[in-house]
Parts: sequence; C-alpha cells; structure tokens
Amino acid sequence: MNITLLRRFVAVAEELHFPRAADTLGIPLASLYSSIEKLETEVGHPLVTRQGETQLTKVGILFLHEAREEIAAAPAPAEKPVAKAGGKAKASKGQGRAPIVKGKPKPYKKRQGR
Repeated sequence: MNITLLRRFVAVAEELHFPRAADTLGIPLASLYSSIEKLETEVGHPLVTRQGETQLTKVGILFLHEAREEIAAAPAPAEKPVAKAGGKAKASKGQGRAPIVKGKPKPYKKRQGR
C-alpha cells in the first residue's frame, strides 16, 4: 500500500475531522477525500463514516493499528535537495519600454516622418 495514503488516513483518524486533517498535512481537502476513498477501495471496506460526525468504522479501527505499524516500518522520506543560492540573473520578460523613456524614440531608430 502507498505510505502517503496511510499517513493521510492516520491523520484523519487522529483528528476525526477532514478539514483539520487537511490543514495538518498541508494538502487540499479534495485531495484528502480522494486519498481516503482510494484507500477504502484498496481495502475493500469503508474505513470512515462521513455522516454527521466523522467516525472510524470497526474495520477502520483495526486498520489504524496496521497503518501505524507500516508507517513506522517504512523508511524515512528522502529530503528534498536544497538549491544553491545565487546563479544567473534572468532578464525581465515584460513588454514595452521603461517608463522613463516612454514617448521618446529609441536612440538607434529614426523617427518616422508624417
């Protein structure tokens, strides 16, 4: 099973509130809902009841223990590489000319006669 789905399930089980669990994980609420649905599909049973208060089902309570064990046994997530500071400066992609010279002809172009 996907360790990310298990972590999200454990967060919902601890909070028993989907919006708070999404805030804790730092993910969108819709993503959390779809993750739990995907996990329920893999397990084959509903893990959480969403009617009224959020509650764990009997299968969800049993699965919570297994999920915590799998998370503890999984290797720690790899750290993201840190980009070095500095580097090349990038030119602006803006259109037009700087406000100071607006209205003045470009120095290398002749002004068009009228």
